[in-house]
Amino acid sequence: MSHITIRMATIEDAEEILKIYNPYILNSVITFEYEEVSVEEFRKRISDVLSAFPWLVCLIDDKIVGYSYCSHHHVRSAYGWDCQCAIYLDPDYHKRGIGNALYEALFHIVKLQGYYNVYSLICVPNEGSVALHKKHGFKDVGYHSNTAYKFGQWRHLAVMEKTLQDIFDDPTPVKRINEIDKGIIDKIIKDAAGRIH
Repeated sequence: MSHITIRMATIEDAEEILKIYNPYILNSVITFEYEEVSVEEFRKRISDVLSAFPWLVCLIDDKIVGYSYCSHHHVRSAYGWDCQCAIYLDPDYHKRGIGNALYEALFHIVKLQGYYNVYSLICVPNEGSVALHKKHGFKDVGYHSNTAYKFGQWRHLAVMEKTLQDIFDDPTPVKRINEIDKGIIDKIIKDAAGRIH
């Protein structure tokens, strides 16, 4: 029986995570990057995200098979209660509930931080990603036609939005991830990992 865990990423995970991410750069339009990312650059990206947001990794038998994180949606201060999500899985581990588990935990955590809205930007068509996001309460809120050029074609981008909590006037500032009780986070990710098969 496989040993399945979800935990917070560390910068030491960069090389292993890149084994998942770099093939998406080279072989798909899921990401709009052109060139493979170096380990050094990716460590910086992980560190930047973890200064404020969760970055979760899923391990099966001590191998990272998927990851998900949130980041700033826009940099202007008035957008401070919005975040943007991303998720990537090792193709050999699809259809095991990993994406659902990572997202379940991720959205629970950013809600605790005080975020109100989370956005996903999806190159379409991508029926699987759109279905995953709709399953987690996202709705279509925008569409960018011919907004990116990759592999000799112009690509379209769908904007999807999930409301995490009711909107109130005068919201309190969001908390950084290190301000959330670690015991609560550990329980959230343990419960989510238990739903992977």
